[in-house]
Amino acid sequence: MKHRTVRLVAAAAVIGSLAACGAEPAAPPAVPAQSPQAASQPSAPVSPSPASTSEAAVAQSLRFTATTVDGKPFDAAALAGKPVVLWFWAAWCPKCRAKAADVVAVQRSHGDAVHVVGVAGLGSGKDAMRRFAADTGITAFANLDDDRGDVWRRFDVTTQEYFVVLDRAGNIVHRGTLNGQQLRERVAALAA
Repeated sequence: MKHRTVRLVAAAAVIGSLAACGAEPAAPPAVPAQSPQAASQPSAPVSPSPASTSEAAVAQSLRFTATTVDGKPFDAAALAGKPVVLWFWAAWCPKCRAKAADVVAVQRSHGDAVHVVGVAGLGSGKDAMRRFAADTGITAFANLDDDRGDVWRRFDVTTQEYFVVLDRAGNIVHRGTLNGQQLRERVAALAA
C-alpha cells in the first residue's frame, strides 16, 4: 500500500508539471518591488565579480552564483547596474521552445541595455539543456543549469515559461508569464 501511494503521488507530480507546460495561465499582475528570499548558494565555481561592481552596489537579488549549461561559472553580481530578464524554462516544455524566439528577439534588440538570462530546470538534464539552447538559438545569452532548483527557489518560481524581471536597482518589477508583445514592451520600457 505504501509503495502504491508513493507511485500515485509521483505520477500526479509528473502530470501536474506536464499540464502546466501546456496550460495557458493568465499573466499575473506586476509584483511590487521586492527582494527575493535568500537561498543557499549553488556549489558551482564562482567567477570573480567585476572590479567596477562593489559589494554594496549589488542588490540582494543578484547575489547568487550558478553554472551555465555549457559548464562555465556564472556570478549574477556581474549583472548589477542594468535591468535583468530571468527566463525560467525546461528543455522538455513545448511552450518554452515556442517562447525562445521572442526571448532571442528581445536580447538582440535590447542586449546592450538589458541583461537576458535563461534559467533551465525542472529535470531537464544537462544534455537536453544544451540541445534546447542550440536548437532554439538562445546561446547568445547566458543560460543557467539549475536542475537542482536553487535559482528557481530563490525567486519562488514553480513553473516553467515564466519571467522574473528586475529593474536597474535589482528590484523585482514583474513575475509571471509574458506573451511576446508584453515581453517586448516591458524590456523596451526598462531599456529606455
